[in-house]
Amino acid sequence: MLVQNISSVLSCRCKAVVTRSKALFPNRSIMSTAMKAVVVKQFGGIEQLNIDDVDKPKLNTDSVLIKVHATALNRADILQRQGKYPPPPGDSEILGLEASGTIEELPPSVVSSQGLKAGDRVMSLLGGGGYAQYCAVPASMLMPVPAALSFEQAASIPEAFLTAYQALFWHAQLPRGLTERGSGSASSGSKTVLIHAAASGVGVAAIQLAKLFDNVTVIATVGSDDKAAFVKSLGADVAVNYKTTGGKFAEAVLEASGGRGADIVIDFIGASYMKDNLASMATDGTMVVLAVMGGTKVDGFDMGVVLRRRLTIKGSTLRARSLDYKAELTRDFAAFALPRFADGRLKPVVDSVFDWKDVRKAHTRMEDNLNLGKIVLTGIN
Repeated sequence: MLVQNISSVLSCRCKAVVTRSKALFPNRSIMSTAMKAVVVKQFGGIEQLNIDDVDKPKLNTDSVLIKVHATALNRADILQRQGKYPPPPGDSEILGLEASGTIEELPPSVVSSQGLKAGDRVMSLLGGGGYAQYCAVPASMLMPVPAALSFEQAASIPEAFLTAYQALFWHAQLPRGLTERGSGSASSGSKTVLIHAAASGVGVAAIQLAKLFDNVTVIATVGSDDKAAFVKSLGADVAVNYKTTGGKFAEAVLEASGGRGADIVIDFIGASYMKDNLASMATDGTMVVLAVMGGTKVDGFDMGVVLRRRLTIKGSTLRARSLDYKAELTRDFAAFALPRFADGRLKPVVDSVFDWKDVRKAHTRMEDNLNLGKIVLTGIN
């Protein structure tokens, strides 16, 4: 009798929990709380990348569960795998800073406030968690996937294009009032933009964003003749293979700009490029430093040139920014860029697509600097 009573009580409580769950998340199906993800149990090389069972992310009242169809690689993934770039507090420790997929679950507050629904095709910047079957995303970070784009193409957009957009328009203040190519209007003003690591995901995005406008000259630095041809096919006006110039590029920049220099420099290299960057910059120019792959300490750094030419040097990261900042950036970018993806003025550039079971091969390709554009993982769901 006692056993029956306990059983009845437990049954009622379980029904109450299920009922409450359905009330909070009416789109939620009762299913497993586990999922597959690429995990790194110990920092190190590609051998540390393994697919294993992990807990499915839990939702709060402002987040949405995404069924991941594709994710894309970033240099940060390699650094995190090596133990050099931990995720911000509160973000997933699973690798992956961007993803595309379909909405699996969402709370009523999100449905009513944003008009989202289960099954919608979306893409998003992430603090982490893209290398998994599911990821939880604040609803404010979601962007719809343009109808013409595949999940693989969509996954290659958020991190690269948001970073490039932030650098060019928010930090370097590239005027959005410049005349767009093909508009039929008379061009006004001119800018020169120097983009380093131009065949990378962010570099490819920056070239396209800058070349939306007439009278913007783009000078790109790359590490091979094949990459030089590639970035010129995307619109770069001048491509400098730094391996054939001893790492120097200032002369080419000054020649291409008629001796004036670059108004904007987008840099990922840091110390080893600093002297040539300064020599390349126009008066009142701005350099945005997004990474320091060439070191952090500059010997013989002359601050005088910064003062004399009124230069601005800004460092920027995106992953550790506040949610409010990233949500505002996402809204601004989406309003500007999504129509241009829809009509083909902007194009996601996918270097290669790997099944996520081959994630080690994908990381190797990036570490060997072979990619021209984004490396994508798919087959996750």
